[in-house]
Amino acid sequence: QVQLQESGPGLVKPSQTLSLTCTVSGGSITTNYYYWSWIRQPPGKGLEWMGAITYSGSTWYNPSLKSRTSISRDTSKNQFSLQLSSVTPEDTGVYYCAGARALYSADDKDVDCWGQGAQVTVPS
Repeated sequence: QVQLQESGPGLVKPSQTLSLTCTVSGGSITTNYYYWSWIRQPPGKGLEWMGAITYSGSTWYNPSLKSRTSISRDTSKNQFSLQLSSVTPEDTGVYYCAGARALYSADDKDVDCWGQGAQVTVPS
């Protein structure tokens, strides 16, 4: 069974870069045919798909976030990471890594496995 765990700072200052890492166990990010995804949920709002990296290393991004988002991977550690630059208080929320079977979707029916979520706060 594939399991995911997010890690990273819970507080990021405005204009700085948010960095989170997802450690995957129970399966390899290079052989499982998932879109290894980042999804976030601002307080009081719905889930937002941010981007993904495939088993081959290709990346896909939400057009609304593309200019600020970078997703990479470390195959030796079976991890993939998110960087979101120039953060503002509107980037506050819970950030999830996930193994999904579709791009551009945060719908639970398209996601096979979720991390527990990491709260990130950008103070005003």
